[in-house]
Amino acid sequence: MIKKIFRSTLFSNFMVLLASLTLIMGVLYKYFTQVQIEQLQTQTALVAKGLSAEGQDYFDGLKTAGIRITWLDNTGMVLYDSKYDAKIMENHGERQEIKDALETGYGESRRYSSTLTQTSLYIAQRLDNGTVVRLSVAQHSVVLLLLGILPMLLLIAVVVVALSILVAKYTAKRLVQPLNQLNLDAPLENPAYEEISPLLRRIDHQQKELASQEQLLLQRKGEFETIISKIREGMVLLDNYGQIISMNPAAQSLLQTDADSIGKEILELVRNLQLHQLIQSGLKGDKGEGVFAMEQMTYKVLVRPVLSEEQVSGLVLLFFDVTEQWQVEQMRREFTANVSHELKTPLHIISGYSEMLRSQFVSDGDVQVFAQKIHTEAQRMVQLVEDVIHLSLLDETPQIIMEEVDLYQLASESLESLSGKASQKQIDLHLKGEATSLEGNRALLSSVIYNLCDNAITYNHPKGDVFVTIEKTDQDIILEIKDTGIGIPKEEEDRIFERFYRVDKSRSKKVGGTGLGLSIVKHALKCHGATIQVDSQVNQGTAMTVIFPREK
Repeated sequence: MIKKIFRSTLFSNFMVLLASLTLIMGVLYKYFTQVQIEQLQTQTALVAKGLSAEGQDYFDGLKTAGIRITWLDNTGMVLYDSKYDAKIMENHGERQEIKDALETGYGESRRYSSTLTQTSLYIAQRLDNGTVVRLSVAQHSVVLLLLGILPMLLLIAVVVVALSILVAKYTAKRLVQPLNQLNLDAPLENPAYEEISPLLRRIDHQQKELASQEQLLLQRKGEFETIISKIREGMVLLDNYGQIISMNPAAQSLLQTDADSIGKEILELVRNLQLHQLIQSGLKGDKGEGVFAMEQMTYKVLVRPVLSEEQVSGLVLLFFDVTEQWQVEQMRREFTANVSHELKTPLHIISGYSEMLRSQFVSDGDVQVFAQKIHTEAQRMVQLVEDVIHLSLLDETPQIIMEEVDLYQLASESLESLSGKASQKQIDLHLKGEATSLEGNRALLSSVIYNLCDNAITYNHPKGDVFVTIEKTDQDIILEIKDTGIGIPKEEEDRIFERFYRVDKSRSKKVGGTGLGLSIVKHALKCHGATIQVDSQVNQGTAMTVIFPREK
């Protein structure tokens, strides 16, 4: 029995020795490889800075010390190589590290040479001028590394084997046999040495305590995860090193990750300088909050330190989606600024002309001209105020009164109101269709038709045409307003419905208008569940097509 235990123990020691040597070699090889890569990355960055600063002159008198340097243009052609003649070298554009560097600014790869029994590490970095610098270094295999330290390993092995034999004999004779018979699942039932009875009793007590604590922890963990999973806001718990220890589903969705991120640093998932500063302040015991954008969304983040015995033991991060509020606030600021700007110009004009009239420096013949200017600018301000009030009512009114409205009749009334303006520009108005009823708000629909027709006249060529067509299909009622005017550039079509936006600001100033007409149209159509399509060509005309669904 003792011989069998001895052989088993000795064999185990040998296996442990072999496994330890293998692990040590693996760790050392990985460590040296990582160090080599980091050094090569640093050297690549230094060479890139040198090339950016000095250009080709950087290589004059440069000692590479076992490192190969290659400089390439943005097509992969070699401009310089520290080991070979660049003129005879082939294009390197298909090398993986070069492709990655050209695409992302950084690339690395490694390739093994069976003839040289070594691996070459390559690191490439793109310069500001579009060229790429690449550094490479040879990496010896594990076998060569093992051969280098073989004498020392043999000496260590001999000593360890000798010690293992002595320890195995001693253990087999005195301790191994009775200790191997211990039943640690039931420590008090073991007929073992009397001297270890207190230890067995303590083990038994600790096992019961651990089982009780484990059950309690599992229960608390389940309760905690249930609670945070119901929270709609993102919640992340960090330890005092900034590593994630828990996050709820809302936070996982927000950060586009899963439970595998537990144990990682939060900055590996969210690379945001402001968030990094908030976390650093939180780890110092300071509360913080901030707002930052992430993929077209805006979030407010609260950082709260968790204190234990007046020391920071962790952080709680709460993410609130404030995208809508932020957008509304931005729109409010832009709207206020635009209204102020639009009002300032006519006010300055009115103030200037009235000041000249008051000072009596104006001839009798110019009094009528100045009065007309003041009247025109005042009317412009009145129109702007009315449009702003109209938009405010559309924004704030939750419901509007709907009734049966004849769209054809509204179009006829709007064209009749605009006939005078059309006659001044010698523009012909055409209405085609038949009586078509739909459920809507008469004032809003009239405003839609009037504004679209007014724009079609305003931005038309002299002696042009405006065509208003009303037709209905099985699913929709279609209103089309088409002109032969100046048209809208394609890149501007998506923005014409923004408040105060004008395609040609100089022309808009001449013809008047507040820049709010199409915004009113957009809001009014939204209230009716309708959509509008724009089809325009510069100097050929514009077609605005409004589609009302017959079944809402």
